[in-house]
Amino acid sequence: MSNFNKGKFAAVLPAGGIGKRMGGSVPKQLMLLKGKPVYFYCLETFLRMDEIGQVVMAVPADWKEHFQKDIFENSGWSPEMLSKLTIVIGGSERWQSVRNGVNALDNQAEYVLVHDVARPFVSKEIIQEVCRTLVEKGACLVAKPAVDTIKIAEEGKVEKTIDRKKVWMAQTPQAASVPLLKKLYSRIDQEPLDFTPTDEASILEFFGEQVYIVQGNTMNDKLTTPEDFEIFSARLAAE
Repeated sequence: MSNFNKGKFAAVLPAGGIGKRMGGSVPKQLMLLKGKPVYFYCLETFLRMDEIGQVVMAVPADWKEHFQKDIFENSGWSPEMLSKLTIVIGGSERWQSVRNGVNALDNQAEYVLVHDVARPFVSKEIIQEVCRTLVEKGACLVAKPAVDTIKIAEEGKVEKTIDRKKVWMAQTPQAASVPLLKKLYSRIDQEPLDFTPTDEASILEFFGEQVYIVQGNTMNDKLTTPEDFEIFSARLAAE
């Protein structure tokens, strides 16, 4: 990665979801995991990486002040790390939060990696592989191969079995060039989508763009339910 221009890669971290499946009144990204808010883990990873020149986090409007105080007053991170970070208000949908983040990037950023803060344990190696794939191939996403047999069912009845060799479970980062994403967002303004995208890859796919896979792993799983929280806490305790 040393031959890559540091400033060309940026990260957008959507942190706008309230996490209804987790329950409770505090957004899941703010819940404490071994004494630190969940979102601190991946944010710190991106801020510490030389390859990443800028990080934008999109947060709920009502919580922006909380995030700012949490990070800029309480994190203890270096001024150099904090100088990379911008906090913006997220949108009503995830893809709109990401768009707000992309629009806040400076002109140096050629590529953007979008990562869910509810995936706290993303590794530097995966991020570096995403950067490499962006430059050498193009838009990509992290995903892990399905290990279970996959069934398609409706109304509680199995309709068919899918060849699991072709099934990948989408993770993040999901990444593309900044000009490409901005172009597709402009197209959405002209031709509103008839579906709600749940990730960047679905937007790229919809407009016919090739998306490559970077293999992920279980450590990069998403924290979604109270059971996940227990599993993640156990992982940290084991370390």
